[in-house]
Amino acid sequence: MALIQVNFVSQTLMRTVPLQVVLPVDKFTVPGQPLPERQYPTLYLLHGIFGNYTDWVSGTRIQRWAEEHDLAVVMPSGDNRFYVDQPASRDLYGEFIGRELVEITRRMFPLSRKREDTFIGGLSMGGYGALRNGLKYHETFGAIAALSTANVVATLDQYTDDAPVFFQGKPYIEALFGPVAQIPGSDKDLLYLADRLADNPDKPRVYLACGQSDHLLPVNRALAHDLEARHFAVTYREAPGDHEWDFWDSQIRQVVEWLPLGGAAAGVNSGNVGV
Repeated sequence: MALIQVNFVSQTLMRTVPLQVVLPVDKFTVPGQPLPERQYPTLYLLHGIFGNYTDWVSGTRIQRWAEEHDLAVVMPSGDNRFYVDQPASRDLYGEFIGRELVEITRRMFPLSRKREDTFIGGLSMGGYGALRNGLKYHETFGAIAALSTANVVATLDQYTDDAPVFFQGKPYIEALFGPVAQIPGSDKDLLYLADRLADNPDKPRVYLACGQSDHLLPVNRALAHDLEARHFAVTYREAPGDHEWDFWDSQIRQVVEWLPLGGAAAGVNSGNVGV
């Protein structure tokens, strides 16, 4: 499995940004014949708050699961910006994730251009980002996986001016999302985006999961119910765990197995030296 770090100049963010990519192009058969070239199904995978583009590889075994299933995984940095657009500061993270990132990585790597082979996922802040951009750019993504989703729009009444932690404060939320009163019914409102697709037969499939000890469990249960009520095909799972990497590691394996990937090609790699 090739593990690649990329830096490129983003037009939507107007600066050089990093990516990490896992790409199963280096499998070969004994006695050393490369496997046929192909275009790989791709999962765009978003980190949570305080994280960056290295989180998923360092915190989970996503590289192993991707290699086993011949899945390319693209992991960008979203800073602490919730993967939404802030035009005033030229931080168009939504457009970056939903359009530019897909376009440029398809030019860089042998990735499938088919919607049914293109997926988006994330955890916590990244779970929100995956749902927001997977729904808004639904013509690009065939499936969405969101773990321990931090659906801030569902908890707007809990944000105050004097919160002890910055990301629980109303000033932080309004800096990213705009005035609180204007967030419901906007393209930052997950249920508003879902309502727009309620009668669309090509809605993305959705995988949701949350730990049974996670403080976000009620929000995630409600989100699963609300999406099902809008006729989305939702797979919802709860399992022992909190808002932490052991839970996300176990769930990302289930996400990869849930994705419509088909069979993987056998071949020699660092985890399979006996073929």
